[in-house]
Amino acid sequence: MPETTNPGTGKIDLAELSFDDFKNIVINDYRIAYESRQASIIGRREVLTGKAKFGIFGDGKEVAQLAMAKVFRKGDWRAGYYRDQTFMFATGMSNLKEFFAQLYAHPDVEEDPSSGGRQMNCHYATRFINEDGSWKNQVDSMNCSSDMSTTGGHMPRLLGLAYASKLYRKNKELKSLDTFSVNGNEVAFGTIGNGATSEGLFFEVFNAAGVLQVPMAISIWDDAYAISVPASIQTTKEDISEVLKGFQREEGTNGYEIFKVRGWDYVALCETYEHAINVCREEHVPVLIHVVEMTQPQGHSTSGSHERYKTKDRLTWEGEHDCLLKMRDWMIESAIINDDDLTVLEDEAKKYVRECQREAWNNLGDKIKADIDEAVHLINELANTSAYKNELGEVSAELLACIDPGRKDAVGAARRALRITAGQTSAERAALSKWLNEENIKNTDRYNAKLFTGSASSPLKINVVPAEYADDAPLIDGREVLNACFDANFERDKTLVAFGEDVGAIGDVNQGFAGLQSKFGDLRITDTGIRESSIIGKGMGLAMRGLKPIAEIQYVDYLLYALTVLSDDLASLSYRTAGGQKAPVIIRTRGHRLEGIWHSGSPLGIVLGALRGLHICVPRNMTQAAGMYNTLVRSDEPALVIECLNGYRLKEKLPANVGEFTVPLGKAEILREGTDMTVVSYGSTLRIVQEAAVELEKIGISIEIIDPQTLYPFDIDNICGSSLQKTNKLLVVDEDLPGSASAYILQKILELQNGYYALDSPPKTISAKEHRPPYGSDGDYFSKPSVDDIIEGVYEMMSESNPSKYPPIY
Repeated sequence: MPETTNPGTGKIDLAELSFDDFKNIVINDYRIAYESRQASIIGRREVLTGKAKFGIFGDGKEVAQLAMAKVFRKGDWRAGYYRDQTFMFATGMSNLKEFFAQLYAHPDVEEDPSSGGRQMNCHYATRFINEDGSWKNQVDSMNCSSDMSTTGGHMPRLLGLAYASKLYRKNKELKSLDTFSVNGNEVAFGTIGNGATSEGLFFEVFNAAGVLQVPMAISIWDDAYAISVPASIQTTKEDISEVLKGFQREEGTNGYEIFKVRGWDYVALCETYEHAINVCREEHVPVLIHVVEMTQPQGHSTSGSHERYKTKDRLTWEGEHDCLLKMRDWMIESAIINDDDLTVLEDEAKKYVRECQREAWNNLGDKIKADIDEAVHLINELANTSAYKNELGEVSAELLACIDPGRKDAVGAARRALRITAGQTSAERAALSKWLNEENIKNTDRYNAKLFTGSASSPLKINVVPAEYADDAPLIDGREVLNACFDANFERDKTLVAFGEDVGAIGDVNQGFAGLQSKFGDLRITDTGIRESSIIGKGMGLAMRGLKPIAEIQYVDYLLYALTVLSDDLASLSYRTAGGQKAPVIIRTRGHRLEGIWHSGSPLGIVLGALRGLHICVPRNMTQAAGMYNTLVRSDEPALVIECLNGYRLKEKLPANVGEFTVPLGKAEILREGTDMTVVSYGSTLRIVQEAAVELEKIGISIEIIDPQTLYPFDIDNICGSSLQKTNKLLVVDEDLPGSASAYILQKILELQNGYYALDSPPKTISAKEHRPPYGSDGDYFSKPSVDDIIEGVYEMMSESNPSKYPPIY
């Protein structure tokens, strides 16, 4: 087959092309589009016949994506969604064999580089880090950030990818980072369906890009429906570009260049994309290309038929305006190719796509068959020496009879055989057990590995540098310790940037960045609008492009407004690309004790449940926070740091090496040794526990206080479990809701650290009430753990085991 990709090379000068050259380009474009359509048709068939689990395809969007691919260059970025297969084929960022490998969930990054079989089909990504976690050269490759199924969820990341180009162009200190950018000439291409433009994330990011003036090109694929819901229910005026006309830039204003073009008009599409992307690339102006009159020949996905909700007139119109049919007719009318030659081309394309499909199926099937055969052999060997020969024979026969078997069938059969023969010993049983253990290791790597990159720059591998103090170390506000830490790091590392609400001009609401914008400039320390989701997305995109962002969310309560981006996109990135991508953004926020429902939250249960894939840091004071920042800015994994709201004006000594000392993540610290009870807490509540310890000591109770410092990872050295060996009692103090972070901590200590076996009384928790904290000091006292609560909670536990020594208080 001829070459099927047509990588973007910028503007094509038609004056330099012969008509034969022009014809060859157009014919090759049609070949790519036709192959893509056949992949959609065969892919749907593979799902409906049971070979694949689910299918969602880009049929009907082919011709517009050919035009977009022509202007996509090396160094550019894509943040799109699951309709873009033709674009990926045309740029060479993916191919048909990889398309089918992903459809079949092949758990091998050589076969499915996008996700190693972890994502459903048409979820694309390029691998922009090496196996050791180091960066690849991004300017020599076309780059695709990892897709998600949440159709508007990629928009915040798109903003960051585009904003990076602005920083690389404007900040001359970044000139040396020439493997990430060439003077900021890169465009970030985004695609989204017309239905998903109703998402809040779309509007938030659209506004932010217009304010920032970044080279972001958004293409809206408009086929008039979002699954079964028509545009009349989705969009005012049934036309998103009409709605967005107010964003059109005018002389002396910022804004967008907005284009509208039909999705079946090959010539108009090529001209529109060439003009739009030239403006975007050269002037750093965001552009919107609204591609209308698109079709969706196979409906939304394999989960249903569009005949159920589209009228006959609409279906007839879609048949007549299919972009491939329109392009085909135009090619014949323009004497580019005749009908007979097109038919030959189409027949060849069908055969080629079918060959790719079969190869992908066989590549996976052969490997699975080898596993099945080995499991059958080992089970039969065991049957020959076992008293359970008949039962094992049934297991073996059922495994051989599986239709379209998977690895789960081989492993499940082996586990069943071992259960049947429990208590027996033989070489054959040992061989089966050994094979199962080896398969479990392989399958853990296939399906569970790479939640983090785990590179040499992991924060868990950063050298520990203790804080050093001069004899005359000044005692200053905690905020000043943070300020000195940020100052030193921004001086040392020119890739560091920080942004968020009120971070720039006033130095953040608690003055951690006070005076630093005037020192380092407003490109590096920047105010943003009130837009939490796009703040996180901006940080994520910047981090993907080699910068080191600190993205600030003013209060941890407001983290909820960015939770979809944090959870769906950032936290899952390394996992869903099987370690092919990373975004080491640091999210800085503050919380715990202050005043009122939205300024004193500690939603760690939500955070721990939603953000596996981020390190969760809960420093008890600003010195600890500074040490964690020093660790994180030298590492390459994302993290959330929650500072204590009530600690900024508490006095702390200033370390002499304030920008160099590091606090290791996952390392718990014993703040006070004791013998009677282990008390585990974190953040602001630790100070209350320490106050309680003083009074408890006066009545003869000695508590050991442990600060885990980070909740994820949690106490990797088993400090808490070891403490229980001594005290045999456990209390967890947590200002989150009952059963939230405290339940997580109990599971870690009692189950993973075997703390259960050291207990001589039930473990207990003291947490906040089951509502958000009310305003005022009294509200805080009656809603969150107090010194009195802790003293009496500890006393009650001691009274239960020794009531004569500790008679009940009440």
